[in-house]
Amino acid sequence: MQTPRLSARLGAEALGTFWLVFGGCGSAIFAAKAVSDDKFPVGIGYLGVALAFGLTVLTMAYAVGHVSGGHFNPAVTIGCAVGKRFDWKDVLPYVVTQVVAGLIAGAALFAIAKGQSGFDATGNMAANGYGDHSPGGYSLAACFLAEIILTAFFLYIILGATDGRAPVGFAPLAIGLGLTIIHLVGIPITNTSVNPARSTAVAFFNGDGAPAQLWLFWVAPIIGAAIAGATYGLITQEKRAGVDIEGETESVGANA
Repeated sequence: MQTPRLSARLGAEALGTFWLVFGGCGSAIFAAKAVSDDKFPVGIGYLGVALAFGLTVLTMAYAVGHVSGGHFNPAVTIGCAVGKRFDWKDVLPYVVTQVVAGLIAGAALFAIAKGQSGFDATGNMAANGYGDHSPGGYSLAACFLAEIILTAFFLYIILGATDGRAPVGFAPLAIGLGLTIIHLVGIPITNTSVNPARSTAVAFFNGDGAPAQLWLFWVAPIIGAAIAGATYGLITQEKRAGVDIEGETESVGANA
């Protein structure tokens, strides 16, 4: 199958990243701690937020993964490039598009949230953090390690599910469910990033120290993704020598 034009792939990445941030972070902002009129808790909690993030990736992987590869995440793009699943010349356009689309989604969430009387965005925009800004009070070192491990396994799932030897058509399911598991583990630790675009999208609207801590949620996910990209082939004996990357639709949507 001929690879779609870069403009089409970037459009698909923009749609997917916007939906990931809007659906995932939106569920945390609006629904995680909701209560009824009589103060009875009706919020979706950690499980609901984890499912929301997983479902955003699953739905958009099926919707546009066949166009762009369905990365929606700078760490995924870089990890796929390291793993020879993606052309390095397209990494920067993908990453810029993902970050801009995420920020637009973050701005939309902020605008909607401010429509509620008394809403204070400070500390309430689903930002990631460590130390005092970690939901469970986890240290910088603990959060750094968690983000590396969680992102690495996210990439292993992506690379494995889209391996040519994997069952065709089920990659988005595996990846969406994988991201759900990752959030179930990571929300109490860092509020779960594994995605620099997702973290950037809400950090500046959130304030409360989130912009100063944003570096970790770029560095750690990229390290984790690069580790997975560099080692997946060695672990699984996948052969990438001589593969025409330009002739593929890489990553999440490859087998969708």
